[in-house]
Amino acid sequence: MDASDAINRILRRRRAVTSSGVVLALAASAACASSTSPGTAVSTRPAAGPDSGVAASGEGGVGSFGGGSSDGGASGVVQPTGPVTDFPSPVFDGTAPSDAPSLFGPPGQGAASGGPCLVEPGVDVVFPQNWLRPRFSWQAPAGQNLFELRLHVANQLRDLVVYTTLSAWTMPRTLWDALRAHSPTEAMTLTVRGGTLSGGALQGEALGAQTPMGIAPVAATGSIVYWTTKDATTSTSVLKGFSPGDESVQRVLDPAQVSQAQGTSSSCIGCHTSAPDGDFVAFTTTSPAQQQWTDALGLVAPDAGAPGAAPAYLSTAGAQALARPNVGAVAFSPAHWQAGDRRAIVSYDNGGSTSDIVLSWIDVEATSAAQAAGVLARSGDTGLAGAPAWSHDGKTVAYVSTNRVCTGRLGNCTPQYTDPSDPGSRADLFTVPYAGGAGGAASKVSGATDPAWQEAYPSFSPDDAWLVYNRVPIDDNLYDQPASEVFVVPSAGGTSVRLAANDAPQCAGATSPGLTNSWGKWGPQALQANGSTYYWLVFSSKRSGTPQLYITSLVRGPDGSLTTHGAAYLWNQPSAEPNHTPSWDTLTLPLAPPAQ
Repeated sequence: MDASDAINRILRRRRAVTSSGVVLALAASAACASSTSPGTAVSTRPAAGPDSGVAASGEGGVGSFGGGSSDGGASGVVQPTGPVTDFPSPVFDGTAPSDAPSLFGPPGQGAASGGPCLVEPGVDVVFPQNWLRPRFSWQAPAGQNLFELRLHVANQLRDLVVYTTLSAWTMPRTLWDALRAHSPTEAMTLTVRGGTLSGGALQGEALGAQTPMGIAPVAATGSIVYWTTKDATTSTSVLKGFSPGDESVQRVLDPAQVSQAQGTSSSCIGCHTSAPDGDFVAFTTTSPAQQQWTDALGLVAPDAGAPGAAPAYLSTAGAQALARPNVGAVAFSPAHWQAGDRRAIVSYDNGGSTSDIVLSWIDVEATSAAQAAGVLARSGDTGLAGAPAWSHDGKTVAYVSTNRVCTGRLGNCTPQYTDPSDPGSRADLFTVPYAGGAGGAASKVSGATDPAWQEAYPSFSPDDAWLVYNRVPIDDNLYDQPASEVFVVPSAGGTSVRLAANDAPQCAGATSPGLTNSWGKWGPQALQANGSTYYWLVFSSKRSGTPQLYITSLVRGPDGSLTTHGAAYLWNQPSAEPNHTPSWDTLTLPLAPPAQ
């Protein structure tokens, strides 16, 4: 095991991972001011206040990464050093000839267009400081068989240059460890050239894609768990997962384990949420005898018991409340997850009435059915409720208010509208106070109730300042919707922001809407560095054909403006498996095998 493996294993430890000690082992002293790279900047100032999770700040300019001042190692911030020379002499890969540098000539030589299309990483990607080493891949025009990949970094005295006959190259671990330790926040530009090598000469040399990229001064914490609908080995739906830096994924939970541990007959595991304790997940499930989705809690922490086992605190009444037919995905809040106050929130068909799909709280420790569940009042909202999200401070529930009859995950909606005078589809984001389970007055989320669009699947940022959600056209289908895109909006209401990560590289020919960008989930911590706040987000997209997972970053500057960045493909996931509905929480997962 090398030093990087040891660091990543320390970073992933449950509940011990905090911003105060995330990257101490790689922290470097600041020697020069950081440069910024371009991003999609939108001025969206969330309301400041004691409950907003956003502190008020003065006006002022801000770059994608914030300023260059040092926050010090104690805050888990890694500052750039330099100038440094981390890059070796040119790297030769595949069967690239040793005279490739002279064949290509100086940077910029060649036709101005017609070169390879850079597919990975996406445009203007920012990597977490402790992330999976980057893989670069491109699509070349017919006939091109020799390529030059060049990475220019502001504080590096020498460019990284790779000559290869292949269409992809993954940065070696030792090189990535040096780059992420020495060059966070530094401006980086990635370019690729191509040509046809024939008879020892390079013909048709042409410039291809050029894109900015960068490394954040902070790490990503927690673990990502996702649902694959067809595991390549078992052909069943399973949960798989990994932690930052892992180069493979682990099986987390499958239906057979749930059936064995809980004495049930589960044939599917679907949408899931981490319990705040980090040892269990709540998930939707069904069996051959069931035609409806139900919910369950199952163990995923290694060495803590049989995988899929129910927690000791789950009472019979609590389990029965979770297992009611046609409940939706479970929402938790850390503020209501301790002995005597372990609550969950779901959407629920309250008595089978098509006009009474409500928000229901569940007490998983309840000693009787009468105490196990209740309804959150939503005064002022006559719509049906779905897809709830619960704020981390436990005060607010966000949800989808719709006039369609949907069950569970908003995926089985029918055009049986509850209001005959309003036959058009409607789905908007609302919030309601939790108030100890009583609910209260429902409020529209300004910026996410556009009558020309539908908004669904909200999720609170770790500081409760933002909601990420899917935006789709007026249509009956909200689940697995090809036209879906990912947006964010201040949780108190404001201007919605379309994420730059919705877009695949333009030269690849994949255009959004049309890529099924969906199900955005936040990383478990919003970390501060240089006056800015860094958020990490994972989502699913079909831009490569099969549903796959991508991450992206959002950076809120000192003035409150939000900069969004491009999408980085997670190349450690099995590319042939359809991967959906990720969650990013403080789950305890098995350790991945050390990198070789």
